[in-house]
Amino acid sequence: MAQQARMEHEISTGARPVGATTEETAAANVQQMFDSIAPKYDLLNHLLSVGLDRWWWSRTANTFRDVLVRPEASVLDLCCGTGDMTMALYKHRPAVAGAAPVLAVDFSREMLARGKQKFAGNNIVAIEADALHLPMEDNTLNLVTSAFGFRNLANYDEGLAELYRVLKPGGQIGILDCNQPGGIVGALYNLYFKRILPKVGGMISGDAGAYSYLPASVERFPRPARMLAMIRAAGFRNESWTGYTFGTAGLYRATKP
Repeated sequence: MAQQARMEHEISTGARPVGATTEETAAANVQQMFDSIAPKYDLLNHLLSVGLDRWWWSRTANTFRDVLVRPEASVLDLCCGTGDMTMALYKHRPAVAGAAPVLAVDFSREMLARGKQKFAGNNIVAIEADALHLPMEDNTLNLVTSAFGFRNLANYDEGLAELYRVLKPGGQIGILDCNQPGGIVGALYNLYFKRILPKVGGMISGDAGAYSYLPASVERFPRPARMLAMIRAAGFRNESWTGYTFGTAGLYRATKP
């Protein structure tokens, strides 16, 4: 039974919050959920990750420094939430006249509103949009990142196809997200992630459902081998996964040929 459940998670097409039976209802439920938890989102991110989230964002941004330092490079932070990954990317942007802005996209208006407060005074443009239907033309971006947001898309294959569409040839993706490790680490991770985190998150945020969805979404998200196969099937090449913090999170990278 456990093996069957794992296989079902491995071939999942996208996020499915409790009660959502279609991609449309899944997207609407996720949007409503993030609007609801936006006021306490940053606090809980830092608390529940024991501060590791800041290191994960910084490490990811450093990985793409060679792209970010180019003034003309077009950069998009997808599912930007309250903008912490966006700000980590922005630290590497050159402060020169005419530099392209960093684009920050999210479909949760409440999350994006908090991101805009961080973006104030910086060369960052916030855009409220659906990750599966981006308002960008084909072949226009050099880099698209997404930190802990991609797994919330209602359809992973369509999400990858959209990233491929908007990237220029030679453009890169960087998808930072949670992972379900195995072995002893996995057992400890499950104890914390499925028992402790939902209780603490629900108590502080006032939305127990949202923090029950979090571990369920990670369990449903494809494991690295499956995700890498999906990335390659979408047309990307040089795909790789680098595990962070004993494999509890990691960065997927790939290039549009």
